[in-house]
Amino acid sequence: MKKEIYLSIVIVIFGGLFLGSCAKIDPMVFKGTAIDEYLLEDYDGVIGFEDLPDSFDIPEQYTTIFTIESQLPSESEATKIYALYVGDMASIATDTIIVYFHGQSYHMDAYWPRTKLIANTGGKNRYGVLTIDYRGYGKSEGSSTEASLYQDAKSALIWLDGQGVNTSNVVIYGYSLGTAPATELLSNHTPFAPAKLILESPMASAQNLAEEASVINVSSDFFSTLDFNTADKMKSINQPLLIMHGELDDYLSISNSEIIFGNYTGTDGTFIRVPGAYHSTPGVPQTMGYVDYLEALETFVTK
Repeated sequence: MKKEIYLSIVIVIFGGLFLGSCAKIDPMVFKGTAIDEYLLEDYDGVIGFEDLPDSFDIPEQYTTIFTIESQLPSESEATKIYALYVGDMASIATDTIIVYFHGQSYHMDAYWPRTKLIANTGGKNRYGVLTIDYRGYGKSEGSSTEASLYQDAKSALIWLDGQGVNTSNVVIYGYSLGTAPATELLSNHTPFAPAKLILESPMASAQNLAEEASVINVSSDFFSTLDFNTADKMKSINQPLLIMHGELDDYLSISNSEIIFGNYTGTDGTFIRVPGAYHSTPGVPQTMGYVDYLEALETFVTK
């Protein structure tokens, strides 16, 4: 994934091309879009999941949109972020729950087809699914930084803990940008420690991205103050791990997953390379086929 350098340096990060010379690219990493209301099934901006069968639709009584308070230690007050729970709230304390952290762009409406897919893992409404909009995404307040991204994700787990959910029933799933907070949660060894980790199309680190994106040896500090060192954090994770990555990924090359998987210290790791899959369209779920994709998730969740 080498890029030529002319007057400015071009790097590929989380699904977009950004130009940088003296300016940092940090503000451009988080591409959340603000909206006035969540439409879910009525949202018409989804690309790449037009063929999702109606059988994956979620009954309205199993969709709950609510807010969570997210506050960094350095902040004087909390920020309100929005969350979506798919499942029966009456049985949340005993259900297996997949916490899904979405990618760099848009909001929960745009990721609704992916959320529906995950909610159908192992059968209709078998597991609960919790997803959030980071700060500055959807209806969530504020603007995102790397630190706030991690805090927003942690706040989702704090909310689950408050619902009486057992950590042994929680699986974390991160896609693209979402793989950074997903990995952070498991490497931090907090009291609420999820049982398993799924990463789809992750980035190894900002430094690895800088090296792949340029034809000269340059530090990531030239581009950004961001770290996103998923590969290094993987060294302290021993929970079961599933990584899925498209071999034709045009934003985050599969070499990122190879580095991450090579640093995994656990004994129960699975790496699925998906021939023909790009980063988003057609991505891993579409290229694998929805049935095979869900079967891979179910096998991992239940083993």
